[in-house]
Amino acid sequence: MVDDVDFRDDDELEDGETAQLYEHHRVVADKNQKLLRIDKFLLSHLSNTSRNRVQKAADAGFIMANGRPVKRSYKVKPDDVIQVMLDRPHYENKITPEDIPLNIVYEDDDLIVVNKPAGLVVHPGFGNWNGTLLNALAWHLKDMPQYDINDPEIGLVHRIDKDTSGLLVIAKTAMAKTGLGLQFFNKTTKREYNALVWGNFKEDVGRIEGNIGRDPKDRMRMAVFPPESEIGKSAVTHYYILERFGYTTLVKCVLETGRTHQIRAHMRHIGHPLFCDERYGGDQILKGTTSSKYRQFVENAFRLCPRQALHAKTLGFVHPRTGKEMMFSSELPDDMGALIGKWRGYAEAMA
Repeated sequence: MVDDVDFRDDDELEDGETAQLYEHHRVVADKNQKLLRIDKFLLSHLSNTSRNRVQKAADAGFIMANGRPVKRSYKVKPDDVIQVMLDRPHYENKITPEDIPLNIVYEDDDLIVVNKPAGLVVHPGFGNWNGTLLNALAWHLKDMPQYDINDPEIGLVHRIDKDTSGLLVIAKTAMAKTGLGLQFFNKTTKREYNALVWGNFKEDVGRIEGNIGRDPKDRMRMAVFPPESEIGKSAVTHYYILERFGYTTLVKCVLETGRTHQIRAHMRHIGHPLFCDERYGGDQILKGTTSSKYRQFVENAFRLCPRQALHAKTLGFVHPRTGKEMMFSSELPDDMGALIGKWRGYAEAMA
């Protein structure tokens, strides 16, 4: 049997990973191999995986037979060369401690709440094997012998993108990770984001529902599909207008689900990409005048906050040990605060 293979779910992929495929495992079917669906065939050759994960990997183009991607229904024949391809190269994923400053909002024996700055990758991945939040946590907890950062039963419960700032909770024990994980799965956590988006809104509140899945034209981006479709994962975002600046709007987004790039994809889907969100088109001047003065104003605003204007402001959950309601809130970081102040000044001058 082939050693462990980790088919990660889509919503576990981080910014900075690549769509290039790398061979992780190769299995040559026996000369006497009977026709067998590829998902069943691989289950007998791979450890620590499931049929569902193999099927998802096949549907995503990660399973190949004789050099070509095949679907889950493909029947393995004698002498077939079956490859498991992943979107990252082989890498020893042991996380080493690194002395990276952390803004710890709360900590006890069970968990840590961190206010992550924009630009800090949460988990090691392709192109970012070091200098991540987990490397920083390994350093912070290096004198806690019962905490092993490489133990999958503890650690990250959820993630936010590299260039999104804000609150994250990390489990220090297996009990805490199970308890917190169930709350995220059952959608009982409270998560609110602040975002500056392009355009004005007719309404003051709204609800976006649409499945989130990989964009077939760009695997580094997520796309929105109809809720009744079988593509992607169900996702719901509620938004509330906080402040209007004419050509941009400050909104509060409340998540029911936590999919990869959910707010970024949902907002683009309704015609309001996040300001300066390069991947989703928000780094272009999408609203406003054609004057050179206005163009210069927006370009200066891009430089002031050179990343998607998104901040995980509020995080609430029930403490997995005590049962106490925990609620945390963080101020907007300096770059977003300055950006919003700039647009506020512009809107006041135009009034």
